[in-house]
Amino acid sequence: MTQPQATAEVLWTAFQAMKRSEREAFIARLIEDSELAEDLRYGAVIRKRKTEPTISLDDYLATRSKGKR
Repeated sequence: MTQPQATAEVLWTAFQAMKRSEREAFIARLIEDSELAEDLRYGAVIRKRKTEPTISLDDYLATRSKGKR
């Protein structure tokens, strides 16, 4: 386990040990930071779409330039 993974594990364990109201307050604080909130949204989208097929940038641009999306 890497140091960042170990730190994440400690933080996750601490989060899970919190009371529900404490977890809600913590999450509310996280999303008050607009940059972090944006990062969280992007992370959620990436995780959700991880199994979708990919296309190359060149193929995407070629399709887009033909007016197809």
